[in-house]
Amino acid sequence: MATANHNLSHYDKNTIPDAKQYRFGIVVSEWNDTITNGLYQGAYDALIDCGALPENVLKWDVPGSFELIYGCKHMINHQVDAVIAIGCVIQGETKHFDFVCEGVTQGIKDLNVQTETPVIFCVLTDNTMQQSIDRSGGKLGNKGTEAAIAAIKMADLRRQK
Repeated sequence: MATANHNLSHYDKNTIPDAKQYRFGIVVSEWNDTITNGLYQGAYDALIDCGALPENVLKWDVPGSFELIYGCKHMINHQVDAVIAIGCVIQGETKHFDFVCEGVTQGIKDLNVQTETPVIFCVLTDNTMQQSIDRSGGKLGNKGTEAAIAAIKMADLRRQK
């Protein structure tokens, strides 16, 4: 696994642009909320740690991961510099997992191609609940933290270009 030897929560603050000047949107799936709430907290804490002002971090909840696309699309209209899409899809017994994962991935990719606002993919697509726990504040750190750092860097890139 890509994260087996990497803690998702580690970052060098000296290499991160100051986030104070940026507005961030975070769209969070309510499905598997124990996991998505952990991912949100990791993202929020990293944004604040890197200088983002609490009033410049907007959070919206959507029912599930598939709805992240619609939520992110509309979040972009709220003058944010970057959006983080947070979700969690865990493999089940049917093909539903494959359809949701592919749809969300393609939808978020489409938003990145069609708009000027970066949308960061923070959707766990794990085989087991334990894998998701490990990546949402567990032994492998927090993918939400990693997504926040990506959002800051992409917001900075957007403003420079």
